[in-house]
Amino acid sequence: MKSPSLLRSLASFSGMTFISRLLGLARDVAISAAFGAGAATDAFWVAFRIPNFLRRLFAEGSFSLAFVPILTEVKETRSHEELKELVARTAGTLGGVLLLVTALGVIGAEGLTWLFSPGAYDEPGKMQLTADLLRVTFPFLLFVSLTALAGGVLNAFHQFALPALTPVILNLCMIAGALWLAPRLDVPIMALGWAILAAGLLQLLFQLPALRKIGLLGVPRWGWNHPDVKRIRQVMLPTLFGSSIAQINLLLDTLIASYLVTGSQTWLSQSDRLLEFPLGIFGVALGTVILPSLARHHVTTDADGFAKALDWGLRTALLISVPAMLGLVLLAEPLVSTLFQHGRFTAHDVAMASLSLSALSLGLPAFALVKVVAPAFYARQDTTTPVRAGVAAMVANMGLNLVFVAALFALWHRPGDLDGGVLAAISRVPGLHAGLALASALASYLNLWLLWRSLGRAGVYRRQPGWIRHLVRLGGACAAMVAVLVAGLWLWPDWTPLGALERIHRLGALVAAGGVTFIVVLFTLGFRVKDLRAV
Repeated sequence: MKSPSLLRSLASFSGMTFISRLLGLARDVAISAAFGAGAATDAFWVAFRIPNFLRRLFAEGSFSLAFVPILTEVKETRSHEELKELVARTAGTLGGVLLLVTALGVIGAEGLTWLFSPGAYDEPGKMQLTADLLRVTFPFLLFVSLTALAGGVLNAFHQFALPALTPVILNLCMIAGALWLAPRLDVPIMALGWAILAAGLLQLLFQLPALRKIGLLGVPRWGWNHPDVKRIRQVMLPTLFGSSIAQINLLLDTLIASYLVTGSQTWLSQSDRLLEFPLGIFGVALGTVILPSLARHHVTTDADGFAKALDWGLRTALLISVPAMLGLVLLAEPLVSTLFQHGRFTAHDVAMASLSLSALSLGLPAFALVKVVAPAFYARQDTTTPVRAGVAAMVANMGLNLVFVAALFALWHRPGDLDGGVLAAISRVPGLHAGLALASALASYLNLWLLWRSLGRAGVYRRQPGWIRHLVRLGGACAAMVAVLVAGLWLWPDWTPLGALERIHRLGALVAAGGVTFIVVLFTLGFRVKDLRAV
């Protein structure tokens, strides 16, 4: 059976992800309106971030990067029965391990809370609330990891739409939790924890009919010593750092942010969510779509196909991520104000979240390109290189965190802020969380540079013709878009005093004007959709 083109697969995955991300924004709007930005929301985002980090690690990170290439190899070279056994053995082993991890997480919720939010130690109520939320949200890890396994199997069969649509369930559950369940609970924020738990189970059930349709829904079986499961383990373990460096950095940021002004956790989470909109729709989609293709080319020793697929991914990532970065940096305040300035979310919260969004968005091209470059190593089952690059970036991120937070504190503090020691001082100065966002952005470029250098040394990528023409078109279109957005912001400089409808109208006009300008200039300079149909 002929594989669909990468462009068609990307469109399928991105279309469904777009729906999910739109509902994700609606979810964040509902949460902001219902709870604002304070101690309760800080506690929730910490409690959600810990299992979510482990989800990225076990499900979408190292596990998928190890599982999909081996699954693809078995699919291409062995019988359907052997493939079905691999899926069953992998599901049983992953489920068994994560069942133990989940039990330990629920039992040790207080310890995990203290580990990842030590700055809240002097606030017993906040610490206890975080631990209570964590007990409810932690089992999400088990369900969503098995969901990711099912999604990886479907992706190997070029079924990208259903796995991409699945996160819609999480967003719908959280919206229902914030708007319907929260007013009915004594501790309203707990509604979000219960919504996450319910969504984890529903997402898994949503995938099972599709697995049955392709004949791969079997009873999970323990397979720790199964040869192919052992190979997955051997590939997976070294990738734990390399594949999830952004999430590890986010957790480290969480730790530092616990010492900053109350609300910092929420502002950072909202910035990350807005960045995840373009990154999830296109960056993650590119990585998801390109990995099975690269693995197939590697298995069939098609070096030319491997290089062309990788080149396609690089061009597409730049074409999308560079204008998205510029748009997010310039429109940070209009976006945050329009989406979140409702209910208990104030103009001050808008200013703080906009600050971190602008800083974090600077790293968007690197985040997206890493999603394309890293699979080039994992498809060849080279786990060492991404690990080394990831660890170096993580160390750099921690150093940059301290440098930028210290620099911003030196610029913005007042004389009275220094009373009571360093920790007390940084908890009084708003805006320091932007230093954490900027550090993450710069560390992502280091990660990308190290991977790119190793890719050149490996000799598996050969640049295809037309790159200079592609960059000239992209640069011209971006310059025209920036000019239009800057003119619009000069015309409409103030956003927080406006009513909701006026903000929506103005933001829609700016986004439409910038987007149309980018597309018109890009096509005027000679770009055509067929340029992205090389593979």
